[in-house]
Amino acid sequence: MLIEPGNLLKGIDSPEDLKKLDQAQLVKVCEELRQYIIDVVSVYGGHFGASLGVVELTVALHYIFDTPKDQLVWDVGHQAYGHKILTGRRDDFHTNRVYNGLSGFPKRKESEYDTFGVGHSSTSISAALGMAVANQYKDDDRQHIAVIGDGAMTGGLAFEGMNHAGVSNSNLLIILNDNCMSIDPNVGALKEYLTDVSTSHAYNKVKDEVWKLLGKFSKFGKSAQEVISKVEGSMKSLLLKQSNLFESLNLRYFGPVDGHDVHHLAHVLNDLKAIPGPKILHCVTVKGKGYKPAEEGNATKWHAPGKFDKVTGEVYKKVNDAPQPPKYQQVFGHTLVELAEKNDKIMGITPAMPSGSSMNIMMEAMPDRAFDVGIAEQHAVTFSAGLATQGLVPFCNIYSTFMQRAFDQVVHDVCIQNLPVNFCLDRAGFAGADGPTHHGAYDLAYMRCIPNNIVAAPMNEAELRNLMYTAQLPRDGQAFTIRYPRGQGVMPEWRTEMRKVAIGTGRKISDGEDVAILTIGHIGNYAIEAKEELAKEGVVPAHYDMRFVKPLDEELLHDIFRNFKRIVTVEDGCVMGGFGSAVLEFMAQNKYMAQVEILGIPDRIVEHGTQLQLHEECNFDPKGIAKAVRLMLETSPVQSPLT
Repeated sequence: MLIEPGNLLKGIDSPEDLKKLDQAQLVKVCEELRQYIIDVVSVYGGHFGASLGVVELTVALHYIFDTPKDQLVWDVGHQAYGHKILTGRRDDFHTNRVYNGLSGFPKRKESEYDTFGVGHSSTSISAALGMAVANQYKDDDRQHIAVIGDGAMTGGLAFEGMNHAGVSNSNLLIILNDNCMSIDPNVGALKEYLTDVSTSHAYNKVKDEVWKLLGKFSKFGKSAQEVISKVEGSMKSLLLKQSNLFESLNLRYFGPVDGHDVHHLAHVLNDLKAIPGPKILHCVTVKGKGYKPAEEGNATKWHAPGKFDKVTGEVYKKVNDAPQPPKYQQVFGHTLVELAEKNDKIMGITPAMPSGSSMNIMMEAMPDRAFDVGIAEQHAVTFSAGLATQGLVPFCNIYSTFMQRAFDQVVHDVCIQNLPVNFCLDRAGFAGADGPTHHGAYDLAYMRCIPNNIVAAPMNEAELRNLMYTAQLPRDGQAFTIRYPRGQGVMPEWRTEMRKVAIGTGRKISDGEDVAILTIGHIGNYAIEAKEELAKEGVVPAHYDMRFVKPLDEELLHDIFRNFKRIVTVEDGCVMGGFGSAVLEFMAQNKYMAQVEILGIPDRIVEHGTQLQLHEECNFDPKGIAKAVRLMLETSPVQSPLT
């Protein structure tokens, strides 16, 4: 479906084209850019509300600054669709998040305007500061701008970056896009602080006068600037209930300003170009601005709604009369409440993803026992460790890709102290259209290498419930990690009776001969499909669901290696150091010899696409598994010296 841009937008192939327009035309450009995003995303899907909220800011930034020489860093990237459209990718924008198409996030190899690749939050300030310091060292006169949302500002890395920026004297502008939202509504003291700042009428009246003085006195040199800066800080502190957080970090604070007034934004940004040193501009915006259902409806829903009717706001859903399996996250959320109703020691923790992880189910049912701690994975893990020291049973739910940010806390605060914290890693394996910044490729490898950590993956919904039931039972220390993928399971009737699973035990799914297929987690369902395909050819491999990566079921592995000389391992995780590697380690330690083929995520960055497309690319979809079995049968089996 061909979607035509507006008359002005169709003539903008780069920021240079934007600069040719009169400033009076910018309002029209914003209207056309916003409508183009609505048109394309409604038809093709993608993130939505965040980019609509920064249309005016995006236009003003590219109009005033000399990008790409002036370096613009977008935090997370959900808000960068307008940026992509204005920087030469308009006609390809319909391929956004599609296999072999544009990335849904800024990406360095995609465009020179994407100065830093992003996907995880809170990185923009540190990255832009690094660029600013580097160019200061090279005596290269450039502007450096970091655009960060108020949700991302809750991440610890943002504060670390600001703390350094305040003493760097570098040419850095931080733009705080304040819309009171990340994906779910923001929580915590910073949200309340920003509300105080943005609603203080006395402060907002006087700060404009201070701003004018700064502009006038900047030409008189450093001493005059220091005097004005001190006066400015004193006035701001008097007019607010508390001292300005950003000023205390030695960042000159400006704002708040209306983030939807493109003319005023252009004027403000032009003024700030002339003010040296680190500074922050506070812009108040509305997530989903310009599309009424997103402005007035469920903001979480409109973060990434999928395809929808732009006229009615109805989100299209797949119609299927047959009962459908739930998403794994939903099974987690409902099961956690079931367990918590019977075990009053259970507590739920998530870092800013209550709806995505389904922790919101427990937050609604038991608000005093479930916590959204904001975009703060490190805190989530150590907070959980603190709960565990007091005899409580924390279930800390973090997306696999975001748990990477808290690896040290897992090691230092949980496993070294042998604390029984339960980690539920959502979105394990390929995350789909979100791409490499969101793939949960590494958790099996990085979790299994840590002592005092049980690592398991369920093959279906019943197994997830059983593992969660087992994890909440008393045990002598040890973290318990359960990882599961994004998307649906395989059991429409999933509310099974829960039972204890013996730690470190796998199970035989089906008998066979010549080849044994060993799987871990949901990907084992692909092996069942592969067996059905192979059965048509008279090939009948055995299938084992190992269930635990750590500890491995050694009794079961001994039986497998004694009976099979051809083994295929399959995992939705990295082949380097993952489940297959663990099987090879067992084989070497026990002096078995066998042909072992490891299927999984290869040692390279895999881009975005549907999960099945990426499984096919990496050859561990059902056809890939079947192919690996056929190839293995074409070669002679290895003879073990022990046989």
